[in-house]
Amino acid sequence: MTVIRPAPGSGIKRMLVVSLALTGVLGFLATPAHASVQGGGANSGAPSCAGQGIDPKAKIRYRSEVVIDAPLRTVWNLQTDVERWPSWQPPVLTSRRLDAGPLRAGSSFRWTTPVPETPLNPATTLVVTSTVHQLQRHKCLRWSGPAVGEGLLIDEGVHVWTFTEVRGRVLVRTEETWSGPQVDANVEIGTAALGAGLEAWLANLKTAAESECGRHRR
Repeated sequence: MTVIRPAPGSGIKRMLVVSLALTGVLGFLATPAHASVQGGGANSGAPSCAGQGIDPKAKIRYRSEVVIDAPLRTVWNLQTDVERWPSWQPPVLTSRRLDAGPLRAGSSFRWTTPVPETPLNPATTLVVTSTVHQLQRHKCLRWSGPAVGEGLLIDEGVHVWTFTEVRGRVLVRTEETWSGPQVDANVEIGTAALGAGLEAWLANLKTAAESECGRHRR
């Protein structure tokens, strides 16, 4: 992930960001009521999988959630079939598994997203390699990995997801941290970029799951 400096006078809301969470280029979004920007120290109530959460030492972190009106199986399958991501996340150019079989602890996948030219970097393609560390079917998953492009680098992103059935719908909670000298150079902007990515990812997942569920009901 890299944070791209806004043009003079544009302000944070006009900055372009490359989000490891969303896998694309997004404008800064205002933090909604259900989101939580987390600071250092204790992280009580945070999403976790098999007792493991985000990097507690990371300076940049963001947490959010959404309720999806679709079956848990539909939501889970969309999220864990990583090779389908380009079909419902337009910024994802490619996504491929680096191993065979169902997604599980130890699985790795590599995905790419374009990044336009900015004052900090040439136009490039960001390559993200993610490794799953914990996975409990229909409950949670946790992965981490670097994102690398020409002039762009996030040393490590740690991402946790949980999925909970609530009265026929699914509560999806997510939290992610970024670490590395480039993103740590401006924590405020980095956090804004991370938040934009996670909010868009949740919105895309909700749209895709509810649309797929609707097709099945017709």
